[in-house]
Amino acid sequence: MGKADLHIHTTASDGRLRPEEVAPLARENGLEVIAITDHDTIEGYARAREAGEKIGVEVLTGVELTCDYNGSESHLLAYCFDAEDPEFQKLLSNHKKARLERMEWIVGELAKQGLDIDKEEVRAEASGGNVGRPHAASVLVKKGYVGSAKEAFIRYLGNHALGPIQNYYASHLEAIQAVKDAGGATVLAHPNRFYTQDELEEWVEAGLDGIEVIHPSHDYEQQKYFQKFAQENNLLITGGSDYHGNGSGYLRHFGIVTMSLTQVSSLKRMTEQRKKISV
Repeated sequence: MGKADLHIHTTASDGRLRPEEVAPLARENGLEVIAITDHDTIEGYARAREAGEKIGVEVLTGVELTCDYNGSESHLLAYCFDAEDPEFQKLLSNHKKARLERMEWIVGELAKQGLDIDKEEVRAEASGGNVGRPHAASVLVKKGYVGSAKEAFIRYLGNHALGPIQNYYASHLEAIQAVKDAGGATVLAHPNRFYTQDELEEWVEAGLDGIEVIHPSHDYEQQKYFQKFAQENNLLITGGSDYHGNGSGYLRHFGIVTMSLTQVSSLKRMTEQRKKISV
């Protein structure tokens, strides 16, 4: 039976592989369908799709949207949307700006602790991709403040270290609606210990289409719990490795933490029907 991985990052955000390098690696690992889910950008999609077409690996439109959920950052995966939809493009443009504003706030918080880095250094580390905390971590390592990215998150960049992070993103309601208007499906990313039962139900009421049941951070019992919740609420079940490239977290899960092509077909059917209704 074929396999799919619908959670992969590239250099368009905080991954280490270029978009065109992902499809060949996916094929080597027995994957037939993938989605590039970079943070708040689809800049890598066309390049990955073109590479996939040459070797028989299907690349779905995908993105991992950061959104505001009751004052906290949450991650929402979106799939099979119209990549050219102008309103969706506007949302991504706003989120790119929001990421820069958030990074400016983070740099300001680090400065209060005597860490001398600036926003432009972080942008340079991102090499044109959307900026994120991993890029700030790389700057901290290069300047000798910490010995590793892991240490940077433990000491300075983790939620526990920064406290409530100032964010400028669309609300979860706005993000869900934008994806639906573009004919796509929304899936709650790696929910493991982030949400209570009541909060999960609130997401469903907001119009969520699915849950990322299969993820490296979910143990067997958590996976069973989310699968049961998805089935009880008629939600799509998706999954993927959250691969960021060699030397990064979840490396050993690429090609192993996968979902079935049957589950991909369910996703496609839903979004195809949504597009027909919206015409």
